[in-house]
Amino acid sequence: MAGPLDGVRVLDVSHVMAGAYCAALLADMGADVIKVERPAGDELRGWGADFPGGQSPAYMAVNRNKRGIALDLRDERGAATLRRLSEGVDVLVENFRPGAMERLGCDYPRLATRNPALVYCSISGFGQDGPLAGRGGYDLVAQGMSGIMSVTGEPGGALVKAGVPICDLTAGLLAANGVLAAYVHRLRTGEGQYVDTSLLEAGVSLMVWESALLFATGQVAGPLGSQMRLAAPYEAFRTADGWLTVGTPNQRMWERLVEALAWPGLETDPRFADPMSRMTNRPSLTEELQKRFLQHTTEQWMDILLPHGIPAGPVYDIGQVYSDPQIQARRMLVEVGHPTAGPVKHIGVPVKFSRTPAVIDRPAPLLGEHTTDVLTEAGFGPSEIEALLAAGVAKEEK
Repeated sequence: MAGPLDGVRVLDVSHVMAGAYCAALLADMGADVIKVERPAGDELRGWGADFPGGQSPAYMAVNRNKRGIALDLRDERGAATLRRLSEGVDVLVENFRPGAMERLGCDYPRLATRNPALVYCSISGFGQDGPLAGRGGYDLVAQGMSGIMSVTGEPGGALVKAGVPICDLTAGLLAANGVLAAYVHRLRTGEGQYVDTSLLEAGVSLMVWESALLFATGQVAGPLGSQMRLAAPYEAFRTADGWLTVGTPNQRMWERLVEALAWPGLETDPRFADPMSRMTNRPSLTEELQKRFLQHTTEQWMDILLPHGIPAGPVYDIGQVYSDPQIQARRMLVEVGHPTAGPVKHIGVPVKFSRTPAVIDRPAPLLGEHTTDVLTEAGFGPSEIEALLAAGVAKEEK
């Protein structure tokens, strides 16, 4: 069965993370994504390339399900090839610094004259306009400037970033969402359009609770560790052998927790009688609960809490995640064969479709692995392809 984007063709003219992740999401849903990289290869190929098969796990993670070609876009012949390829695709994704694609003659206005139905998506550090538009952007910088770092970590502790490249990945998610919305518009009208997002905006978009608090009260939020701003208790607690997360965001859940803990006096303690009291007395509440949770193991607490309908769960390290029966049941770990690295494991597709299932069935491409195939499909003749390969403007590995 074909995925929901079967028949959609995408040029992925991106490097490293955000754009590649956006295009991988489209590929997982069935789009024919053609990864375009320089003859020297995407920078990401060099990150951890000493792994078996000489392949970077980072590169393979965000370039699965794609075909690959290699073109030197700094050479006019390579840029002209990309312009020609753009005539036969539905979507183009790029994440170069603003102005780079214009200098190559591959910006949206020029490509749209060749293909008015093209959906062209740009992901950058700061967006295509504004005083910082020309700057290069990194996830770390975006986490700092969006406020994410200011609310991450323990109160009074050193600043830390989120443990995953959250602005990079969120920018990729937002870009994929924007591409799909623009494609729906195209289906209705026949018109393509330009889609523009950035790492900075991705970070700001995630500051939902903190921004709401600022707008309503003027209060500037700080870090709370694992706690929630709007409810207590809602955090991670240390147990006798690990960690446990417990969430009771309303009075009904709190009463269930009191019942499960069988803690004399807790239900009548005025400090914790209602949601506002628990928020006001959060430090005391956390201290009292922490003493209790240290008395049993995480598994024992799960056996106690879950029958009472209390949202709770163990805190896994990444090595434990993929052993969880629920993760396995939801097919969030898949394996695909790679020509040099052998069987490669991937995170599964997190969105399930009843009629058009998304699948991961193609490994990340070797450098320029499909150059001849893609160019042939675009109408290039054998002599044209051979000339590009002989000049080093194009490259192909098998």
